[in-house]
Amino acid sequence: MTFLDQYHEIVGKAIEKYAFRDKPSELYEPMNYIIRHGGKRLRPVMVLMATDLFGGDLKKAIKPSLAIEYFHNFTLIHDDIMDEAPLRRNIPTIHTLYGINTGILSGDGLLLKAYKYFEDLEPELFKACLRVFTHTGLLLCEGQQYDINFETQENVTYEDYIRMITYKTGVLSASSFQIGAMIAGASAKDALAIFNYGKHVGIAFQMMDDYLDIFGNQEQFGKKHAGDIYENKKTILYLIAKENANTEELKELEYWYSKKTDNVDKIYGVEKIFRRTKVDVKVLQLIQKHNEIAQKYLKKINLPEEKKLPFIELANYLLRRES
Repeated sequence: MTFLDQYHEIVGKAIEKYAFRDKPSELYEPMNYIIRHGGKRLRPVMVLMATDLFGGDLKKAIKPSLAIEYFHNFTLIHDDIMDEAPLRRNIPTIHTLYGINTGILSGDGLLLKAYKYFEDLEPELFKACLRVFTHTGLLLCEGQQYDINFETQENVTYEDYIRMITYKTGVLSASSFQIGAMIAGASAKDALAIFNYGKHVGIAFQMMDDYLDIFGNQEQFGKKHAGDIYENKKTILYLIAKENANTEELKELEYWYSKKTDNVDKIYGVEKIFRRTKVDVKVLQLIQKHNEIAQKYLKKINLPEEKKLPFIELANYLLRRES
């Protein structure tokens, strides 16, 4: 999107400026590899957008925005190792190229570098941002553990799923906006509103991610098709299918989710149930619901509506990815 170009350019230049040149190269080369293949770089853009929205200094927000990007990529490296994922953004994952041990170390390195990139902020703001950042990291770990638990947990509720994706995905978007607002000196009320906007956009984004895992264009999505089915992940698609399945379909669904295999019959069988229970339509309705909640929080911010237009466009852009 055109309005994102200026932020992407800032982030891209900063990534090159602060590229890792430390030794040993075996540790830092993989870190550069994942950061330079950074996808949409949405989280650092969110920091910059919020700083801009509240009239802050973008230069002051650059290194904190990179901290968010480093942290996000740290989570992706470890997530890919846990999921044994061969691809990320249509390229080989770090552990596939460099091995699991280097993958773990490079992820840890990115996390520690992220903390260092808040150090230029004045003491009180530094403490406030780090408080948000650390709390976000802990929630994300909790969300990841819930996600792992769901693979063997028989009864996963809709509320369980929402908590998991809020922690695993929603809070990082929310905190990116909040930290940008804090750097700009926004009021606590406005910083909370932009946090909640980001949380619901993040929830909708994760639901869209779950949707695209099955119904998306694999080449454009950049991940293994139906990876969530292979991993027995209790996504929103699974929960809706389970709620709407008849007795025979429910029995088949439970049978396939008791086996961890990428057998084509499993993928075909589960997808067939998803389509018969109209999961695709119902998930898209839920995504729109959370987008609308996000927009309500945006309206609470005491600024002219025209200044908020990029945030409306961003949400619509994120939730209309190629399918």
